[in-house]
Amino acid sequence: MSSRVAARSAQPNVAPNARVRNIIAVGSGKGGVGKSTVSVNLALALAATGARVGILDADIYGPSIPTMLGIAGKPDSPDNKHIVPKQAHGIEAMSIGLLVEGDTPMIWRGPMATSALTQLLGDTLWGGDEGLDYLVLDLPPGTGDIQLTLAQKVPVAGAVIVTTPQEVATMDARKALAMFNKVQVPVLGLVENMAQHVCTNCGHVEHLFGQGGAQAMAERYGVPLLGSLPLDATIREHADAGTPIVAAAPDGAPAQAYAAVARALLAELEKRPKVGRGILASLMG
Repeated sequence: MSSRVAARSAQPNVAPNARVRNIIAVGSGKGGVGKSTVSVNLALALAATGARVGILDADIYGPSIPTMLGIAGKPDSPDNKHIVPKQAHGIEAMSIGLLVEGDTPMIWRGPMATSALTQLLGDTLWGGDEGLDYLVLDLPPGTGDIQLTLAQKVPVAGAVIVTTPQEVATMDARKALAMFNKVQVPVLGLVENMAQHVCTNCGHVEHLFGQGGAQAMAERYGVPLLGSLPLDATIREHADAGTPIVAAAPDGAPAQAYAAVARALLAELEKRPKVGRGILASLMG
């Protein structure tokens, strides 16, 4: 297990993960706010700090991480029991989308979906012999079975809630915040996505989804606003092409905005109590 990054405490009565020092859940109260795009680029921004990073696509019904990372094909299994994660742009990745063919829908009831999530997390050989410093969990929208299973079985060092400035989005984001608080998963902060659009021709800044919604929510509930991300066509284009903006153009303004969010997230994570190294060492055997 890597010693470069300290493991932080998770919710009570959940055992640490033997292969991952810190699991960071990225959620939202509703779909359509760009949560998966944020998750992928946030994972890449964390990896840019020198950390060992992975991402788990926990959206069983609508997996999109394989497309965004440009990966395909079933992962290897050395013993027909464990799974070797895919590698892409310097991070590890796993998704139910890698285990099914094409457009096959996952017509599963809640218990089957949550079982699949726990198996993907537990059976994947994250980080090889070193383990991972951070695993980003891209959650499905809402506050349903998968989120409850997460709280009961998965040691989450902190959650990040993605919203847009729009009232309809922050209204549901507040529900996600309340859910994480109720199940004792610490909320590291909010990320305001699609906060502003800058015209490429004239430089005019326009707030298409309103302005200040996430800031107002952060102040009301006493959680940090980790940062605001732009509404930029290149972010979408690179995600669709399997080359996320942080990997494709790390020095550009959009990628630097993600880097700023990653720094703010790590600063909040540093405030969490550390887990004793003896616990993790015993789990590693």
